[in-house]
Amino acid sequence: MSITRYMKNFLRYRYLLFELVKKNIKLKYRRSYLGVFWTLLEPLLTMLVLTLVFGTFFGKNDPQYPVYILSGRLLYAFFSSATKGGLKSISNNSSMIKKVYVPKYIYVVSSVISNFITFLISLIVLVAVGAVLKVQPTVYMLQAVVPLAILLVFTMGLSLILSTLNVFFRDIEYIWSVLTMLIMYASAIFYQTDRVINTGNGWVFDINPLYMCIANFRDTILYGKALNPSYTAVSGIVAVVTLVAGAFMFYKKQDKFILYI
Repeated sequence: MSITRYMKNFLRYRYLLFELVKKNIKLKYRRSYLGVFWTLLEPLLTMLVLTLVFGTFFGKNDPQYPVYILSGRLLYAFFSSATKGGLKSISNNSSMIKKVYVPKYIYVVSSVISNFITFLISLIVLVAVGAVLKVQPTVYMLQAVVPLAILLVFTMGLSLILSTLNVFFRDIEYIWSVLTMLIMYASAIFYQTDRVINTGNGWVFDINPLYMCIANFRDTILYGKALNPSYTAVSGIVAVVTLVAGAFMFYKKQDKFILYI
């Protein structure tokens, strides 16, 4: 199937995609008294806790340390929740898949996009905290969309891979929960990277595309610097390769899903 036919097929189901995204967001806040407000409150509370716990060790000389934590925490939270949601998107919609034909990737895509929309809403907290702590706005803040776009592509590709694997190997869900925790500690959410680099373990960051996106995002919104060309190129290439690999794997295996869900 050509790329043109893929695009036409995708556009044909765009209204269904919109409805699934809306449904996912509504389900996320079902029976919640705080609703969408929790999207703003949760990262703020997490930032306060992490600042209190780690501020003495890592940020005692940095008045903008809470912004450092919050920027990393928000990007990681999106990556973690989106991949975990995408991973279960096929199995969770098994009854629908058995009854009605729609492109199965729609379920994965809608899960990732709904998490991304929630993430964008949560950025309001980052703007507010940055203003309170007097983070100086610069023209480089406009470049922040680049690492966010790369992270979205990378997360989408990884979710396609994980959702495919999860259909055949249900233990993937538990393995990925452990791996996401490992990725969090390797992404410098609450510590400065020079402490790790000085121990000779800086290679951890050089193989972690999530950290590269976080570092670039922090450079643009916190430090008033341009994107790191190396991090941008490597994370961008990894993201595109992951998306292509995920789409290929999903396409090759999707006809067998019905036998396992």
